[in-house]
Amino acid sequence: MTTKDPESEHPSVTLFRQYLRIRTVQPDPDYGAAIAFLEERAHQLGLSCQKIEMVPGYVITVLTWLGTNPALPSILLNSHTDVVPVFKEHWHHDPFEAFKDSEGYIYARGAQDMKSVSIQYLEAVRRLKNEGHRFPRTIHLTFVPDEEVGGHKGMELFVKRPEFQALRAGFALDEGLANPTDAFTVFYSERSPWWIRVTSTGKPGHASRFIEDTAAEKLHKAVSSILAFREKEKQRLQANPHLKEGAVTSVNLTKLEGGVAYNVVPATMSASFDIRVAPDVDMKAFEKQLQSWCQEAGEGVTFEFAQKFTEPRITHTDDSNPWWAAFSGACKEMNLTLEPEIFPAATDSRYIRAVGIPALGFSPMNNTPVLLHDHNERLHESVFLRGVDIYTRILSALASVPAMPGES
Repeated sequence: MTTKDPESEHPSVTLFRQYLRIRTVQPDPDYGAAIAFLEERAHQLGLSCQKIEMVPGYVITVLTWLGTNPALPSILLNSHTDVVPVFKEHWHHDPFEAFKDSEGYIYARGAQDMKSVSIQYLEAVRRLKNEGHRFPRTIHLTFVPDEEVGGHKGMELFVKRPEFQALRAGFALDEGLANPTDAFTVFYSERSPWWIRVTSTGKPGHASRFIEDTAAEKLHKAVSSILAFREKEKQRLQANPHLKEGAVTSVNLTKLEGGVAYNVVPATMSASFDIRVAPDVDMKAFEKQLQSWCQEAGEGVTFEFAQKFTEPRITHTDDSNPWWAAFSGACKEMNLTLEPEIFPAATDSRYIRAVGIPALGFSPMNNTPVLLHDHNERLHESVFLRGVDIYTRILSALASVPAMPGES
């Protein structure tokens, strides 16, 4: 049963559900409706609104709450507007209805990833403004497109633009993951996505013969070497209870291509891999290792990159970092248990960190299963509302960080 009486629903939850109903689903997101929704929020909250079109049809929306000392580096609250596709037949409810069941669970694509965080930012700012707060540091809320397909028409371009530099960001928050325990996960770095395609060329011919030096034979050797490395990393993760998934390099074979007929030995075959490289890996050495596995497989085996990120950065999680001290201090005051980790996948944080801005990935969802990209993605309204409370305290702490040495 959906709650029929709108008076009984918290206005923040109503707003969240409105945003979830906007179909910003890849591969054809309705960005126009999302931008209109955000412009309306800016108007209601008394925030300035800037729209920056990176590529035709790909607009970054920036909402700004000016600080009392705008010369100080600002706080950047980043979120993405797009969501991943759905397989409706696997959902209990329409993924774009934002259905709320009798227990308070809201079912929708984007409920965890990451429309919840976007609205939590907005509602925390609303609360702080309504309470009459002013802070030294400016707060910018950036809503970016294209994150779910790599951010190449969004944040990757934006960080290189003068409009981004003009924000003068000193610190950023971006998305994290739910935590099924009572603790909250916070991410201080990310693995680097490397998507590679290994191509093998060899002797073709009739499939009734024992042809030597075939493309398939050599590809098999290269694939075996790469998958043996995968097994080694998996064993390393399983053998050490202190290691989290983001601390090792993951490898998955995702595509095999080649061949024209059952009775023809093909001249070319290829295998594609999704590799997520841990931040402590020597990337040049690892690339050489990939090259040597291809060379060892035989002549005519090469690889190329479809995606290659090589600038992993780590945001320090100790009190030498005033941003971490403010963030973790606010969490401590609320008795929140933090579990700092390396993000196992990729978010727009990697582009922000790569230009020298410290960033943390944080989605305040504890006692919640990780359901991003999954069927029946959902979030309990009480978890969502507590997230607004949490962000209200965190933003207050971050926007009040005193001027540091070297800051004007």
